[in-house]
Amino acid sequence: MKIELPDNVRTASQADWRQLGDITAEAFFDDPVNKWIFGTNRAIKCTFTVLARDIYLKNGLCYLAGDGGATMWSQADANRNPPLMAILSIAAGVARWGSKGAVGRALKAGEVMDANHPHEPHMYLFSIGTRKAARGKGLGKALIRPMLEACDRDGLPTYLENSNPDNTGFYMSHGFEHMKYIEVGPDAPPLQAMWRKPQAL
Repeated sequence: MKIELPDNVRTASQADWRQLGDITAEAFFDDPVNKWIFGTNRAIKCTFTVLARDIYLKNGLCYLAGDGGATMWSQADANRNPPLMAILSIAAGVARWGSKGAVGRALKAGEVMDANHPHEPHMYLFSIGTRKAARGKGLGKALIRPMLEACDRDGLPTYLENSNPDNTGFYMSHGFEHMKYIEVGPDAPPLQAMWRKPQAL
Protein backbone atom coordinates (compact mmCIF):
# COMPACT_ATOMS: atom_id res chain seq x y z
CA MET A 1 0.00 0.00 0.00
CA LYS A 2 1.43 3.34 -1.10
CA ILE A 3 0.48 6.24 1.16
CA GLU A 4 1.20 9.79 -0.02
CA LEU A 5 1.43 12.16 2.94
CA PRO A 6 0.95 15.94 2.80
CA ASP A 7 3.81 18.14 3.96
CA ASN A 8 2.31 18.67 7.42
CA VAL A 9 1.94 14.94 8.21
CA ARG A 10 4.68 12.39 8.92
CA THR A 11 4.87 8.72 9.77
CA ALA A 12 5.27 8.18 13.51
CA SER A 13 8.15 6.03 14.76
CA GLN A 14 8.41 3.92 17.89
CA ALA A 15 10.20 6.82 19.56
CA ASP A 16 7.02 8.91 19.16
CA TRP A 17 4.88 6.67 21.37
CA ARG A 18 4.48 9.19 24.17
CA GLN A 19 3.55 12.08 21.84
CA LEU A 20 1.17 9.86 19.87
CA GLY A 21 -0.55 8.77 23.06
CA ASP A 22 -0.67 12.27 24.53
CA ILE A 23 -2.29 13.85 21.46
CA THR A 24 -4.80 11.03 21.10
CA ALA A 25 -5.71 11.11 24.77
CA GLU A 26 -6.30 14.86 24.73
CA ALA A 27 -8.51 14.44 21.68
CA PHE A 28 -10.61 11.90 23.61
CA PHE A 29 -10.84 13.71 26.96
CA ASP A 30 -14.41 14.86 26.18
CA ASP A 31 -15.38 11.66 24.36
CA PRO A 32 -18.63 10.23 25.82
CA VAL A 33 -17.72 6.54 25.58
CA ASN A 34 -14.19 6.97 26.93
CA LYS A 35 -15.42 9.19 29.77
CA TRP A 36 -17.98 6.50 30.63
CA ILE A 37 -15.35 3.75 30.59
CA PHE A 38 -12.46 5.46 32.34
CA GLY A 39 -13.95 8.38 34.25
CA THR A 40 -10.78 10.50 34.31
CA ASN A 41 -8.44 12.10 31.80
CA ARG A 42 -5.40 10.51 33.42
CA ALA A 43 -6.78 7.00 32.92
CA ILE A 44 -7.59 7.82 29.29
CA LYS A 45 -4.03 9.10 28.77
CA CYS A 46 -2.50 5.99 30.35
CA THR A 47 -4.54 3.70 28.11
CA PHE A 48 -3.91 5.46 24.79
CA THR A 49 -0.20 5.86 25.51
CA VAL A 50 0.27 2.14 26.17
CA LEU A 51 -1.84 1.16 23.14
CA ALA A 52 0.23 3.49 20.94
CA ARG A 53 3.51 2.09 22.24
CA ASP A 54 2.71 -1.61 22.37
CA ILE A 55 0.17 -2.20 19.60
CA TYR A 56 -0.31 0.42 16.92
CA LEU A 57 3.29 1.58 16.46
CA LYS A 58 4.44 -2.04 16.34
CA ASN A 59 1.60 -3.65 14.38
CA GLY A 60 -0.13 -0.74 12.66
CA LEU A 61 0.38 2.53 10.80
CA CYS A 62 0.55 5.77 12.79
CA TYR A 63 0.88 9.39 11.68
CA LEU A 64 1.46 12.77 13.32
CA ALA A 65 0.57 16.28 12.19
CA GLY A 66 3.19 18.21 14.11
CA ASP A 67 2.22 18.23 17.78
CA GLY A 68 -1.39 18.97 16.90
CA GLY A 69 -2.92 15.79 15.51
CA ALA A 70 -2.45 12.04 15.44
CA THR A 71 -4.01 8.92 13.97
CA MET A 72 -3.58 5.16 14.46
CA TRP A 73 -4.56 2.51 11.90
CA SER A 74 -4.12 -1.22 11.46
CA GLN A 75 -4.94 -3.85 8.90
CA ALA A 76 -7.94 -5.99 9.81
CA ASP A 77 -5.80 -9.08 10.40
CA ALA A 78 -3.09 -7.31 12.42
CA ASN A 79 -2.46 -8.49 15.96
CA ARG A 80 -4.23 -5.95 18.19
CA ASN A 81 -4.07 -8.10 21.33
CA PRO A 82 -1.98 -6.30 23.94
CA PRO A 83 0.99 -8.26 25.27
CA LEU A 84 0.80 -9.26 28.93
CA MET A 85 2.98 -6.40 30.16
CA ALA A 86 0.82 -3.89 28.29
CA ILE A 87 -2.36 -5.35 29.80
CA LEU A 88 -0.84 -5.13 33.27
CA SER A 89 0.35 -1.57 32.65
CA ILE A 90 -3.08 -0.41 31.47
CA ALA A 91 -4.88 -2.24 34.29
CA ALA A 92 -2.57 -0.73 36.91
CA GLY A 93 -2.97 2.78 35.52
CA VAL A 94 -6.73 2.55 35.14
CA ALA A 95 -7.13 1.02 38.61
CA ARG A 96 -5.03 3.83 40.09
CA TRP A 97 -6.40 6.81 38.18
CA GLY A 98 -9.74 5.71 36.74
CA SER A 99 -13.13 5.88 38.39
CA LYS A 100 -14.59 2.95 40.32
CA GLY A 101 -15.18 -0.05 38.06
CA ALA A 102 -13.15 1.39 35.17
CA VAL A 103 -10.99 -1.72 34.70
CA GLY A 104 -14.04 -3.95 34.34
CA ARG A 105 -15.74 -1.52 31.95
CA ALA A 106 -12.59 -1.30 29.82
CA LEU A 107 -12.25 -5.08 29.58
CA LYS A 108 -15.91 -5.51 28.69
CA ALA A 109 -15.82 -2.74 26.09
CA GLY A 110 -12.78 -4.33 24.45
CA GLU A 111 -14.51 -7.71 24.28
CA VAL A 112 -17.67 -6.22 22.76
CA MET A 113 -15.70 -4.25 20.17
CA ASP A 114 -13.73 -7.35 19.17
CA ALA A 115 -16.91 -9.41 18.88
CA ASN A 116 -18.48 -6.84 16.56
CA HIS A 117 -15.40 -6.22 14.40
CA PRO A 118 -15.96 -7.12 10.72
CA HIS A 119 -14.10 -10.18 9.42
CA GLU A 120 -13.60 -9.20 5.79
CA PRO A 121 -10.34 -7.50 4.74
CA HIS A 122 -10.23 -3.77 5.52
CA MET A 123 -8.19 -1.01 7.14
CA TYR A 124 -9.21 -0.21 10.70
CA LEU A 125 -9.15 3.38 11.92
CA PHE A 126 -8.56 2.95 15.64
CA SER A 127 -8.20 6.63 16.43
CA ILE A 128 -7.87 10.08 14.95
CA GLY A 129 -7.86 13.35 16.84
CA THR A 130 -6.32 16.73 17.47
CA ARG A 131 -5.33 18.73 20.50
CA LYS A 132 -7.92 21.32 21.52
CA ALA A 133 -5.67 24.20 20.45
CA ALA A 134 -5.23 22.67 16.98
CA ARG A 135 -8.89 22.15 16.11
CA GLY A 136 -10.46 23.84 13.13
CA LYS A 137 -7.21 23.97 11.16
CA GLY A 138 -7.80 21.07 8.78
CA LEU A 139 -5.51 18.60 10.55
CA GLY A 140 -8.20 15.92 10.76
CA LYS A 141 -8.66 15.98 7.00
CA ALA A 142 -4.88 16.01 6.42
CA LEU A 143 -4.54 12.94 8.65
CA ILE A 144 -7.40 10.86 7.29
CA ARG A 145 -7.23 11.53 3.55
CA PRO A 146 -3.90 9.83 2.72
CA MET A 147 -5.03 6.45 4.06
CA LEU A 148 -8.48 6.71 2.49
CA GLU A 149 -6.94 7.56 -0.88
CA ALA A 150 -4.56 4.60 -0.57
CA CYS A 151 -7.48 2.32 0.28
CA ASP A 152 -9.39 3.63 -2.73
CA ARG A 153 -6.45 2.84 -5.00
CA ASP A 154 -6.24 -0.68 -3.55
CA GLY A 155 -10.00 -1.28 -3.49
CA LEU A 156 -9.96 -1.75 0.29
CA PRO A 157 -12.83 -0.81 2.66
CA THR A 158 -12.26 0.97 5.98
CA TYR A 159 -13.92 0.55 9.38
CA LEU A 160 -14.13 2.54 12.59
CA GLU A 161 -16.07 2.79 15.83
CA ASN A 162 -17.29 6.34 16.36
CA SER A 163 -17.49 7.07 20.08
CA ASN A 164 -18.63 10.69 19.78
CA PRO A 165 -21.75 11.82 17.86
CA ASP A 166 -20.07 15.21 17.29
CA ASN A 167 -17.72 13.44 14.85
CA THR A 168 -20.37 11.68 12.77
CA GLY A 169 -20.56 14.46 10.18
CA PHE A 170 -16.77 14.45 9.74
CA TYR A 171 -16.71 10.73 9.07
CA MET A 172 -19.72 10.83 6.76
CA SER A 173 -18.13 13.65 4.77
CA HIS A 174 -15.25 11.26 4.07
CA GLY A 175 -17.51 8.46 2.84
CA PHE A 176 -18.21 6.47 6.00
CA GLU A 177 -21.72 5.12 6.48
CA HIS A 178 -23.59 3.96 9.56
CA MET A 179 -23.56 0.20 10.14
CA LYS A 180 -25.02 -0.25 13.64
CA TYR A 181 -24.80 0.90 17.23
CA ILE A 182 -22.80 -1.19 19.66
CA GLU A 183 -23.62 -1.32 23.36
CA VAL A 184 -20.40 -1.61 25.33
CA GLY A 185 -22.08 -1.75 28.71
CA PRO A 186 -25.22 -0.92 30.71
CA ASP A 187 -26.17 2.74 30.31
CA ALA A 188 -23.11 3.37 28.14
CA PRO A 189 -23.26 6.03 25.43
CA PRO A 190 -23.73 4.47 21.98
CA LEU A 191 -20.69 3.36 19.99
CA GLN A 192 -21.37 3.71 16.28
CA ALA A 193 -19.83 1.19 13.90
CA MET A 194 -19.13 2.85 10.53
CA TRP A 195 -17.99 1.38 7.21
CA ARG A 196 -16.54 2.99 4.12
CA LYS A 197 -16.55 1.25 0.76
CA PRO A 198 -13.64 2.03 -1.54
CA GLN A 199 -14.48 5.00 -3.76
CA ALA A 200 -13.85 5.41 -7.45
CA LEU A 201 -10.86 7.67 -8.13
